[in-house]
Amino acid sequence: MNVYLENLERIEFSVTMCCTGRCRHCSQGDHYGYSGHIDGTRAAEAVERVCRYYEIKSLMTFGGEPLLFPETVCAIQSAAERAGIPRREIITNGFFSRDSRRIAEVAHMLAESGVNRVMLSVDAFHQETVPLAPVELFAERVRTEGIPVEIHPAWLKAPEADNEFDGKTRELMKSFRENGYSVSEGNIIFLKGKAVELLGGAADEAPADPYEEDPGNIRSLCFDADGGVLGGSIYKNDIIDIIKAYSPV
Repeated sequence: MNVYLENLERIEFSVTMCCTGRCRHCSQGDHYGYSGHIDGTRAAEAVERVCRYYEIKSLMTFGGEPLLFPETVCAIQSAAERAGIPRREIITNGFFSRDSRRIAEVAHMLAESGVNRVMLSVDAFHQETVPLAPVELFAERVRTEGIPVEIHPAWLKAPEADNEFDGKTRELMKSFRENGYSVSEGNIIFLKGKAVELLGGAADEAPADPYEEDPGNIRSLCFDADGGVLGGSIYKNDIIDIIKAYSPV
């Protein structure tokens, strides 16, 4: 269909720019002043359309904090399950409510929608502004629903590095491991967005953005919270027409 997307195998949705955290390492910048989210029906339609033409191996929903709008997340994830996408993931800081009933309800919604991996952002940076208790409760409710939970930390320099941030993150990871959760390698923070201003000195040897794609070889179709993708918008054009029209030059 388009030579620049012949290796497309993944779909990602930034569901919203709203967030419950104010993390100083955030690559997306300041989350103040944002509201709203991507339209779940339009997003689900885009998933179904893309999967008619491409063999998509994984789909991820993230934010901001995507679970501020769980119905939207679940509309997207349900479409992914119907389309036969094998890996259906969400990355979340786990803090969208303090109400235990709502936390349990959202965990059940995720299970019903077909999510099969929850990546939980827990580390020294998130826990400066995100309370740990509701995150732990959410993790337990998700696990009870049968969805694998993986703790996904951000490191300032390295898991073994001797500094305040990485030391605190190691303590948090030890606690989650003791409670039976798996912990991923996570990622080393990169200087982009808010992190440039707040961590530029501490992370002077930070790596380049690991999520930067080759515009001439798009492997992941990334939708913004405003419906934007590949220079177009699913609110204005069919996703297949956007794909056909895409050019990196």
